[in-house]
Amino acid sequence: MPNKNISKLSLIHAKNPVLSRGFTVVELMIAVAIVGVLAAIAIPAYSGYQEKARVYQAVTDVAAMSVTIENYFQENRIYPETLADVKLDGKLDPWDKPYRYLNLVKNGNGGARRDKNLVPLNSDFDLYSEGKDKKTKLPISQKDSLDDILRANDGKFVDLAEKY
Repeated sequence: MPNKNISKLSLIHAKNPVLSRGFTVVELMIAVAIVGVLAAIAIPAYSGYQEKARVYQAVTDVAAMSVTIENYFQENRIYPETLADVKLDGKLDPWDKPYRYLNLVKNGNGGARRDKNLVPLNSDFDLYSEGKDKKTKLPISQKDSLDDILRANDGKFVDLAEKY
């Protein structure tokens, strides 16, 4: 019986040789075009997702580091001079740059981050990440600072500078 089925298949292929061929060039081109369109949609969406995750991680880091610095202040009645004093000096942001810290109580607010009216964002300390472009300026309204993740209003705000 299996021989009969094989001979029927051979007969079908012999009568219609198209059934025995592989994909045509047109079919392959259509498949490649579909994959290309899907990739063109998926890659930017994935990149956007990755950047949002990095921003979220930096916001979480800055908030957690702020708590550590505040705890140091509660124990010592002074803010740390550097992040090394609270064992956070090796901590890198999601863009592989070190977080920036400035004790405003000790150093004054000459180097403090400032809003669009040039008013210092904090009265105790500045803590921030330079963000995706890895550039920053003291006034956060500058183009180089809009992607910075910062702490403002003495810790009541932690997010992207452009949202402040």
